[in-house]
Amino acid sequence: MIFHRPVDLDAVNAMSANSIVGHIGIRLTEVGDDWIRGTMPVDARTHQPFGLLHGGASVVLAETLGSIGGGLCVDPATHGVVGLEVNANHVRGVRSGTVTGTARALHLGRSTQLWEIRIENEAGQLVCVSRLTLAVVPRQG
Repeated sequence: MIFHRPVDLDAVNAMSANSIVGHIGIRLTEVGDDWIRGTMPVDARTHQPFGLLHGGASVVLAETLGSIGGGLCVDPATHGVVGLEVNANHVRGVRSGTVTGTARALHLGRSTQLWEIRIENEAGQLVCVSRLTLAVVPRQG
């Protein structure tokens, strides 16, 4: 297991309730030994004006999953993580339903982490692939 501590999905979801994460309906759903997964609805909250999933919403899902995963890999008493760079390739449109993102660490270093996040539609087809670079930073006293 790559995570520094056990993951309480209910606690993570509750912590996110009053942020963009909660407002657009992102929910963490599963955690494995080296991955974290969550879902996001494709509805009026996440659409662009032409009725498709907004690419920015996909990036919010990707950055959320990677950042939470990254934060769970460090000792919260001494370190945190912050985003340095995120990119995304949007490969398929989605009009409705739910998308599911799965984040996996590609690199867990002392000062940086690199995460890959794959977002799929309900049929398991790739919608977006994203990479997130995080800085591992010491907590301030």
